Amino acid sequence: MFTDAAAHTHEIPPRSGTAFTLDKGQRLTVIDPRGEQVADLLAFNRHDVDEVISSGRTLDYASKIYLTTGDPLYSNRSRVLLRIVADTVGRHDFLLTPCSADTFRIIYGDTDPHRGCFGNLAAALEPYGIAPDRIPVAFNCFMNVPIDATTGALTVEPPLSRAGDSITFVAEEDLIIGLTACSALQSNNGSFKPIHWVVE
Repeated sequence: MFTDAAAHTHEIPPRSGTAFTLDKGQRLTVIDPRGEQVADLLAFNRHDVDEVISSGRTLDYASKIYLTTGDPLYSNRSRVLLRIVADTVGRHDFLLTPCSADTFRIIYGDTDPHRGCFGNLAAALEPYGIAPDRIPVAFNCFMNVPIDATTGALTVEPPLSRAGDSITFVAEEDLIIGLTACSALQSNNGSFKPIHWVVE
């Protein structure tokens, strides 16, 4: 569990998102205060927002799909933007795209869908000049997506995170961060909860 009396803890309310800057060398800790809640995370190079974290580059270079302590998150230009330096859960997802109104319409059949993490990220990143089409696959903190070894089928299972679990990243460049408290029922074991974050 992450505790630091000198750092200020911010809260992302359920089904919402935020964006903020992170300086090179700073640490970002994402905390699941109640357990079983996913947080979608994006990172853009603050000085050139065309450079952004890349699922494809990162998983290719790591030769694995489950990332944890010590693993870097690469950009579309094959440079490390973030590195995981602490992780109390060990299971996160870097395959599935942020949920969106289309996700809820296509997968769940919602007729009046929520804008989802994609919409929340787009709104939060707009003041930084980042358009919706620049939003890539997010690093989905605490999301549990097992893969069937035979068929390759994906399933979304309840997160393994419990109350107070956390993951900490160090910034390898000056960054713009987008972060959500995920809006998809299936990803969060049927309920919506807040996410906490701290910058040191």
